[in-house]
Amino acid sequence: MTWAPGSRAVRDRDYVARVRRHRPSALVPLIAEASATYAQQSSWLESPYRKYVPWALADAARVSLACGNEYRKDASEADLLRILDMHSQLEDPYLYDHGNDGDALARFMLRAAGEQMIYQEPVGRELARSAAMLTQTTGTREARCLRPGWEEELLGTSLSHYVGIAQLLWVMATKSAGRFDPAFLEAPGAERICAEIPASAILSVAEEHFVTDTAAFRQANEQAQVTTDRLLRRYEYNPLRTTPLVKGYGPGLLAPVSQLVAAKASPLGIYYTGVARFGNAFAEDLGDLFEAYVGRQLRLLPEATVLPEITYGANRSLSVDWIVVTEELVLLVEVKSVRPTAHLRLATERRVKELQRMLGRAYEQIDSTAALIASGRKEFAEVPTDRPVQGLIVTMEPFHIVNAPMQRPFLPATTVPVTVCSIGELEDLVTITDAPVGRLLLERAADARRSTYALREALSGHDHARNPVLDAGWSSYPWSRGAAGHEPSEPAGAAL
Repeated sequence: MTWAPGSRAVRDRDYVARVRRHRPSALVPLIAEASATYAQQSSWLESPYRKYVPWALADAARVSLACGNEYRKDASEADLLRILDMHSQLEDPYLYDHGNDGDALARFMLRAAGEQMIYQEPVGRELARSAAMLTQTTGTREARCLRPGWEEELLGTSLSHYVGIAQLLWVMATKSAGRFDPAFLEAPGAERICAEIPASAILSVAEEHFVTDTAAFRQANEQAQVTTDRLLRRYEYNPLRTTPLVKGYGPGLLAPVSQLVAAKASPLGIYYTGVARFGNAFAEDLGDLFEAYVGRQLRLLPEATVLPEITYGANRSLSVDWIVVTEELVLLVEVKSVRPTAHLRLATERRVKELQRMLGRAYEQIDSTAALIASGRKEFAEVPTDRPVQGLIVTMEPFHIVNAPMQRPFLPATTVPVTVCSIGELEDLVTITDAPVGRLLLERAADARRSTYALREALSGHDHARNPVLDAGWSSYPWSRGAAGHEPSEPAGAAL
């Protein structure tokens, strides 16, 4: 929440002016050091006044890099704290938009989730998923881009080394006040790292994919703008997500927000890198792999039968992507390799059409497949008709509050309960060991309130086994051997 009843909201132009009071070469290193200090959620929640949250640090860095100049004064820790305090009190459209209270609240929640929740996904799991999906999963269609040799062509090295480089840059930044100094690679003790990945490869990949300078950052920031509304400025895409390291601010490379360094090697980071290089063909290849990857995760469910999509009728129509049969229910799974667009993150007038474009067809596909099963159609003879049916839409990235009453009415009505979940939630769901997943889903659907929450809420408090698919992805990276015992959801800092 960015404001409290009775508090005086800070105007965005006043906040920007406060950031611009300081020269970037003084302020941005302070931001990077603070980000490294409070790199984990447990630490930034315990930061002074809880102000050192990554989204606030990221925005302060963006404003300074995009709008600051060197003919200003130095910055102190007190100055940074004041800037972060102003950010936490920035005015929001929710203060003024109450023509439709429910819609205004939905827009506020979309913006807040898009701004904040991206920093709360487990980084280690995201990295493990990159290899598990992109190099250890086999698609069903002939790839146009993801063919042998694609890693070197796109990334300049193998995916394993690319993720290893991201891990190295990330860990060194968090240990060195937000800075990666290439001289580290020539220091005593670095021989083991360079024996695994040559220093020349580390530096060339970093320069090609992770590094920007002030001029390039300003151009990217201008190109990323979707709206001129000052109330929405801070929710715009931050170019640090594309190039999380900045040069020209002291020795080596500066990471204004260290979490974004590792995120560059996540599936989403690689998606944007691939689409920028190869266009939509890369997105289609990734979508095929993602569908197959969801099937790999579903097959981890104990005592469940997992059926691939079924072809039926003279027109050879297709059912949902996966049908999971358990003792308690039939789960119809539709896979969508989509992610929230800028219009969803900013909650613009186009948000409803965007949501319907990306997810509407999935609801319809689940409902039509449920009807075909209920009718006893011969192609679906393997699917029992004596138990409840539910739908599950699995997305590559979280669609926050999509199951809530403020969002659900914008999507097609269905005759069976349908839940949207992210791949991360599915990876958790399939590893539950203390309750049948079918029973858990039935209990959730029967609760009018809990059924509108994110699926993750129903998974908390349960016992989980390790996820062998993620473990295999994590084990393919160069530093995993030195990080034995670390969960894929934890950083492997001990390996370095």
